[in-house]
Amino acid sequence: MSLFSKLLAIPTSICLLSCVLFVLFGQITVRRLRKNPALRDSLGLEFYSGYDIFNVAQAVTLPRHMIRKFRDSKLGWLCADADIIYEHTSRFERVLGRVLYLASLLSAFGMLGIISLNSAGFFD
Repeated sequence: MSLFSKLLAIPTSICLLSCVLFVLFGQITVRRLRKNPALRDSLGLEFYSGYDIFNVAQAVTLPRHMIRKFRDSKLGWLCADADIIYEHTSRFERVLGRVLYLASLLSAFGMLGIISLNSAGFFD
């Protein structure tokens, strides 16, 4: 097994963890938020099925001032409203969303970094 394969296994395993957390966060938190008619419009645009799960996870992870700036822009309808989501989620749900979002980012950027290093000939 090459060094490239061993290093790529790390973000791949984090990605697998992220997939499990995605399902858990969707079933525990976002499913309940979708059922509330007052919150449906606060979850952001759903490009594909389940994208609102990442919108909610992003809203509880990024700083509130950044989310407010996104919401005040012309494309503000794309992202979730952090203030409303904070009111209707528990501390456990917010921590779960943060772990999901950060694990997703870490695995994606880790894979991209290792693949780009391999393309540059770093592992030859």
